[in-house]
Amino acid sequence: MRAERSTARMLLAALLATALAGCSAAPEEQPADAAPAPAPVIDRAAQPLSASTTITDPHGQQLSLPKAPERIVCLSGLCDDMLVELGMTPAGTSNPDLLAHPALMGERAETVPVVPGSFGSEDVESIAALRPDLVIGLSGVHDALRPAIEGFAPLWLTEPADWQESVQYLRNLGSLTGRTEQAVTAEAAFRTKLADAVQATRASGQAGRKVVLMYGSAESIGVDTSDSLKGDLLAQLFNYPFPARGADVETANNYSVEELLAKQPDVVLAYSLLFSAEDRTLSAQLADNPVWQQIPAVREQQVHEVHAKLFGSGRGTRSLAAIIDEAAELVPAAR
Repeated sequence: MRAERSTARMLLAALLATALAGCSAAPEEQPADAAPAPAPVIDRAAQPLSASTTITDPHGQQLSLPKAPERIVCLSGLCDDMLVELGMTPAGTSNPDLLAHPALMGERAETVPVVPGSFGSEDVESIAALRPDLVIGLSGVHDALRPAIEGFAPLWLTEPADWQESVQYLRNLGSLTGRTEQAVTAEAAFRTKLADAVQATRASGQAGRKVVLMYGSAESIGVDTSDSLKGDLLAQLFNYPFPARGADVETANNYSVEELLAKQPDVVLAYSLLFSAEDRTLSAQLADNPVWQQIPAVREQQVHEVHAKLFGSGRGTRSLAAIIDEAAELVPAAR
């Protein structure tokens, strides 16, 4: 289970969980994690692409359309990202905050209709009113909407497991829309961005820093593990020793404060989902925890709150490029 899909469960668990009783003792010192793997080799070249109204996506799902789609409604951040890369504007979005990020549309996002409803339970009648040729959602979240949506438009459910799959989805949509040149150009730009960042973090010594990307609440901490899209991306650049904790999809992303301390991260990137002015960020919730205070990143003031929608919902190449830039700026070079 990807960390992005588990965020809703994490929030529900946080609401139901009782406060942690007392102060936990720090765990015994753990053996050091292995140094970061050798620099991955990133192919900078993007292969040619042909237009087609039939594609097979990275997960083997085939999609055939009667014609190239022009009006596409986005229920996932990947969709918004891909359309912007292709020079298109969503016919509607359920991710207005992500779409308004400067890496995507910025202020121009205000012109895009917002699909009402909560994530995974968007209002189907409102989607239909937008007259889409195609609706793109998130696998494992929007499955239940398929019968209703497919009464008026094809529904394509996507979920990239790593950056390569994000690129492949972009190529798929570029092929479907006939915007093959834009897709290839965007792919090449992202590959160059990632390849340059891999080289830069090795040259600066940043690659040796232990980094963790986390979310949730003090009672229920989630980590974007190295098996997730964002965790895998950060593992290309830094030392990221945070694998999924077992095969149970409900708990694979859960880390306790003690387990975080045992990993000794040098830098913490946290994205906090805030729903009111009274809500506190994740790092603020943990600030008084004595175990949290022992983590190297906390002691060295290297805990950074990052853009929640970009790091939480961004799945396309524009979002991933912005994450690379922000992480590279926040993670310090070797002394």
